Amino acid sequence: MISVTNLTVAYDELVAVAEVSLQVPPGYVLAVSGPSGAGKSSLLWAIAGAVPVKSGEVQVDGLTITGRPAAAAHGVVLIPQGNGLARVLTARENLSLPLLADRKLSADEVEREEALESVDRIIERALTAVGLEESGDHLVEELSGGEQQRVAVARGLAQRGKVILADESTSELDSSNRERVLELLRAEADRGTAVIIATHDPSVAAGADGHATMDEGRLSWERRL
Repeated sequence: MISVTNLTVAYDELVAVAEVSLQVPPGYVLAVSGPSGAGKSSLLWAIAGAVPVKSGEVQVDGLTITGRPAAAAHGVVLIPQGNGLARVLTARENLSLPLLADRKLSADEVEREEALESVDRIIERALTAVGLEESGDHLVEELSGGEQQRVAVARGLAQRGKVILADESTSELDSSNRERVLELLRAEADRGTAVIIATHDPSVAAGADGHATMDEGRLSWERRL
């Protein structure tokens, strides 16, 4: 369960998120739309613990989110706008980093062959899911913008989080791959993940369980969960 209560995020004098409250239960997809600069990304990043909040509270399954490391350890996955990949690493290496850093894999376990094999299987499944099973050894900088976005989605899927926050994750994709990614995010919700998608795309919003809009940091509901 994602629970956001009277959340405000400000950068100096600029208020990016203004007293937003919402709840997203496990198994549901919420789309948040609005113009550029409306506060969508700041909302998602605050839920992920990646930016400080001025006031209010974010909780995931009762845990108050106070920073990115704790949020990540609690299963809050952020798929950032612009993909956030390391361009000098391969697609496979980008997927491996958060998995090997996961709290479930101790330093001793990472050195064990079976643990590494398990990570490799997770990575291969995620790359195959986004249609990039042949591109795992390509450097990110060698991939197209759409392929990079799909690698970012695969990295998020591989983490099997309790929460997935997808920030414009379909913006670089053609219609076929957009539908593929939306189906994958829906499948994550079907297994019990709470999903929030920030989007400019009306079709993405239409396919979500709930739809909210943001404008000048304030959230209003088009269709409640």
